[in-house]
Amino acid sequence: MLLAAAHAPGRVAVATVDHGLRAEAAGEAVAVAALCARLGVPHATLRLTMEAGSAIQARARAARYAALAAWARAEGLVALATAHHLDDQAETLAMRLNRGAGARGLAGMRAVATVPGDPALPLLRPLLGWRRAELAAVVRACGLDAADDPSNRDPRFERVRVRQGLAEADWIDPAGWAMSAQHLDQADAALDWAAQRLFEAGWQGDGAGARWPWPTACRRRWPCACSNGC
Repeated sequence: MLLAAAHAPGRVAVATVDHGLRAEAAGEAVAVAALCARLGVPHATLRLTMEAGSAIQARARAARYAALAAWARAEGLVALATAHHLDDQAETLAMRLNRGAGARGLAGMRAVATVPGDPALPLLRPLLGWRRAELAAVVRACGLDAADDPSNRDPRFERVRVRQGLAEADWIDPAGWAMSAQHLDQADAALDWAAQRLFEAGWQGDGAGARWPWPTACRRRWPCACSNGC
């Protein structure tokens, strides 16, 4: 928020989501609103009513994005931006490796994507090249104390366990992992581009296999030496 307000003064608005899961969240939202008032940034608190239980982080994420998308639409905003950073990217890559993800999944979080549940609204992640410690230093340099969410240290959650594991493995370089995710993103985009070219040229696939509608004169030999344009 601090970086966005400094980078684009008068062009950003802020929303704080209170999921209704922690009593402290209401006070944290008030603190953010007060800071926004000092910075001259419009602020809204989006209050949700959620119940604790299984898959709470996944449910909270879906509800949060739905609330933020509705707010952004109502405010006439052109995109939603989050503060996901390089360490988040490394954690995401590790979790997806554990699940056996392919190239698309291992590309991790994209710098430019769409809001889950609202594919027409852009989702921007401008801080994927920043480390967690660097962002914490920005907050401290502005004389602020970051809010402390205890769920970020709760080992019941997969991301917390992965975070702890990465921190304990000094041979792992999160920056290198994040760079690999970026390379896989480029590879995934290249595969999409190649597939689109094949479809435009007549490639056919039905899920069970693929076939190429070669001209009759070309079916007997390859490479093709005829003039059928294949």
